[in-house]
Amino acid sequence: MATNSIKIFAGNSHVELAKLVARRLGTELSKAVVLKYSNQETSVTIGESVRDEDVYIIQSGCGEINDNLMELLIMINACKTASARRITAIIPCFPYARQDKKDKSRAPITAKLIANMLTVAGANHVITMDLHASQIQGFFNIPVDNLYAEPNTLRYITENIPDYQNGVIVSPDAGGAKRATSIADRLDLDFALIHKERKKANEVSRMVLVGDVTGKIAILVDDMADTCGTLGLAARTLADNGAVKVYAIVTHGILCGKAVQVINDSVLTKVVVTNTVPHEDKKKVCPKLDTIDISGTLAEAIRRTHNGESVSYLFSNAV
Repeated sequence: MATNSIKIFAGNSHVELAKLVARRLGTELSKAVVLKYSNQETSVTIGESVRDEDVYIIQSGCGEINDNLMELLIMINACKTASARRITAIIPCFPYARQDKKDKSRAPITAKLIANMLTVAGANHVITMDLHASQIQGFFNIPVDNLYAEPNTLRYITENIPDYQNGVIVSPDAGGAKRATSIADRLDLDFALIHKERKKANEVSRMVLVGDVTGKIAILVDDMADTCGTLGLAARTLADNGAVKVYAIVTHGILCGKAVQVINDSVLTKVVVTNTVPHEDKKKVCPKLDTIDISGTLAEAIRRTHNGESVSYLFSNAV
């Protein structure tokens, strides 16, 4: 059992999630003032002693991504220079996760740069959720716990989708096939895949369904919904192929640009996202949006890390 106490700090990216996590742990958020000067510099003031304490800083990669990342780096460094025993960065939605490989000439591998910056700032440990590519863990020289939203997704499907036994799990692209097959196996359901066919660059792609959804409830599963173009097109393809209803369950609901309009105009019955990214304002204008709360998983990860217990229980069990 640890002899020091947990200190939870929050940046400005997702204060609501940080409060939920603190409440789950029966504690309050520690005092910190994070603001911008008039010249747009970020100023951080840690409002209480962190000497020899176990510090957790919750900051998601969303909204003003670069400002939020800078806030996180400065907060980590402020705690490091204030003699914290261990600093854990909790990044529910990892920024720049899609820039993880050199897919064309002169392309930067920005996810590796972010890993270097976090390490240099002074982070001893990183906890994140549903990384876009799990090999990003290998970019770090410090321990990384990549938690999964899958257990909470399974619970949502079984409790909130009526007649889910008549469902089929669908991946909207080949990249998410592994995630979708894992859920299909756990629920003992069929699996289908949507293949995006591009005749030539810039031409709207044709979507080809591999698998049968006739007369079934289609459940699209993905890790990230940005503008929701793929989801809207995939839902239309599934409906055209005879699906009775189409649900979409996504871990990181970034929902920028015309996303809300696309969802409202689509044939999707519901779009379910976790609260790794704040979206309360979008729920007011999009009745199809629903939320899975993952604060319990993060809180339990903090508790287990602090007490030196195994975190692997969370990979297959919802909290």
